Amino acid sequence: MLPDIDSLALFVRAAELRSLSKAAEASHIGVAAASRRIALLEHRFKTPLLDRSPRGVELTPAGMSLLGHAKALLVHLNDMNAEMTDHAAGRKGVLRLLANTSAMTETLPEDLASFGKANPDIRLVIQERWSGDILRSLLAGEADIGIVIDGVRTEGLEVFPYRTDRLAVIAPMDHPLARDSNWSFSDVLEYDLVALEVGSSMMRLLTEQAIVLEKALRLRIQVRSFEAVCRMVQVGMGVGILPYEAAKVLAESMKLSVRPMDEPWAQRKVLVCVKKDRPPKPSLTLLISHLTA
Repeated sequence: MLPDIDSLALFVRAAELRSLSKAAEASHIGVAAASRRIALLEHRFKTPLLDRSPRGVELTPAGMSLLGHAKALLVHLNDMNAEMTDHAAGRKGVLRLLANTSAMTETLPEDLASFGKANPDIRLVIQERWSGDILRSLLAGEADIGIVIDGVRTEGLEVFPYRTDRLAVIAPMDHPLARDSNWSFSDVLEYDLVALEVGSSMMRLLTEQAIVLEKALRLRIQVRSFEAVCRMVQVGMGVGILPYEAAKVLAESMKLSVRPMDEPWAQRKVLVCVKKDRPPKPSLTLLISHLTA
């Protein structure tokens, strides 16, 4: 007999809130009823899940293992309910799209908006991820379509060209790279760099090109977002490198210089990816055609 969904949801709330009484309140049941539900779960799995004390509850090793499974199950159930609701409302279903930060800050929002207007019966669920995470999710069947930067391994995926972007250097207006019109990536490497986290495809590319030049990246600080890169450049922490179109929008309000890089490798291909052995899905075919037209 499988555990019931309500009890698993209660368990997750108790684990996150570290309080059975708060979890019971959030679940709109009494504390005694909540305690019985947890006890039934522990009986079902034949192991304690929560350690109770006057300070609240803590997860046991078994509880920590269950928490990840329970969260994933609840997410999948939510996706199932949303998709069935769409079918009941006469929609053609849901497409789950993952896109890297470059695409999300450039032309993809407009492209998805025009697709939505042309296909109101298809719902899009969109998340922003690093390119490597996107490919792993596609192969695991956790998403229908991904937008990534060329250069990552795409075995097991079908790939379509989408757009291109060019990297640019962001610097304060009085910086030598902003004043001088004759510089290269080798010159950029002479300065402290404000960069994205290691997991980004851009950082992998910059590291590879620095190795070719037999120089090191002088990483001063690493952040998660394009806006944070520009903000750190603005306060003098170093120079940054971002996709030109995205940087141009962000840097304008911060009064920063944005200079496109001339090196051929600085122009990157943006790709649409789907899993090769995916089941037929007419709505997905429509979206691929729209993005690659």
